[in-house]
Amino acid sequence: MGAEYPGPLLRDSAPRVLGALVRRFGDFDACEDALQEAMLAASIQWPAEPPDNPYGWLVTVASRRVVDHIRGERARRDRESSSASRELPDALVAPGPEDEVGDQDDTLSLLFMCCHPALTPVSQVALTLRAVAGLTTGEIAGAFLVPESTMGARISRAKARIRATGSTLTMPEGPEFAERLDAVLQVLYLTFNEGYTASSGPELQRRDLAAEAIRLTRVIHRVLPEDGEVAGLLALMLLTDARRAARTDADGGLIPLAEQDRTRWDSSLIAEGAQLITETMRHAPLGPYQLQAAIASLHVQPETDWPQIEFLYRVLCRIAPNPMATLNHAIAVAMSRGPEAGLAMLADLAADDRMARHHRLAATRAHLLELAGDTAAARADYLLAARRTTSLPEQRYLRARAERLSS
Repeated sequence: MGAEYPGPLLRDSAPRVLGALVRRFGDFDACEDALQEAMLAASIQWPAEPPDNPYGWLVTVASRRVVDHIRGERARRDRESSSASRELPDALVAPGPEDEVGDQDDTLSLLFMCCHPALTPVSQVALTLRAVAGLTTGEIAGAFLVPESTMGARISRAKARIRATGSTLTMPEGPEFAERLDAVLQVLYLTFNEGYTASSGPELQRRDLAAEAIRLTRVIHRVLPEDGEVAGLLALMLLTDARRAARTDADGGLIPLAEQDRTRWDSSLIAEGAQLITETMRHAPLGPYQLQAAIASLHVQPETDWPQIEFLYRVLCRIAPNPMATLNHAIAVAMSRGPEAGLAMLADLAADDRMARHHRLAATRAHLLELAGDTAAARADYLLAARRTTSLPEQRYLRARAERLSS
């Protein structure tokens, strides 16, 4: 059995195990610490002695760690009491029957807990990436471009806030469910985007993040098959992820959409996503995720219908205005009506504080200036965008574009 054996199993099992622990014990911090200890033990023991039931093994070992923590806390609260030495019920130590058969999956409940309305959107995303997607605090800090200590404190405050609300690992109901679902979908959307195009680091993509976002969205879609926005988000992810293999060259360099080898696109994901969004838009009220999925479906057609994409972005900007949608709308306008029309929209967008220093604004402006024939200005903006991004593949690509123009 090779040394790589524990890796995929640990990644797949971790959110389920954490959910089972939080459901049983309630203490988020203690459960997460116990899970980390159990995973460390597994990485050492499993290569030599792989368990028959990895999930049950992790639950059992982590549960014992939590029990030890509870006993220690009791001992500290009352040194003279003998209660700390008493045996805790076996039900707290061993996995329950549902854990043994492997049918119980608390990942979705854990996800809804991480998206508690008492948390800010940034904290919701950070806590989800930590507890459900399994990122380290350092990796999350890198994605948010903040020091690790800052992110660690933010995640700790989020856990404390959830604890203060008395929230338990149960699915919300009624109006609270609808409110929480919007936050869950936003977190999954952001998680997928970070996986598809990493905001920092040496790799363009983080396949593990994108795959986990798709998996969780599939779970929600199975629970809510008639929800148009859930279906729209899943279709958007599938249609976008279908292009993943063609987005980088052999050295990990970025390949833009127009230059990708379409034979490397995943036709099964395209077919699934296209069918899903087509069926959904026939019956569900229109929403932003459905519109983005419809746009993604046009991008994977043999010929790109830019006027139709422009129209859909115009609708999207009307029902869910945000600067990134406006940026993409400007690109569609440029491709359907000429680069000057797109550049005029970018001039207005530059006044938005949320986008003024974003590397994507500079990169888009550079591309449209290049199409318009202003190579000197395009080169300057490519270099500006390269300085502003913290993604190494994007830096290399943008500098290469600038160098090509200078020659």
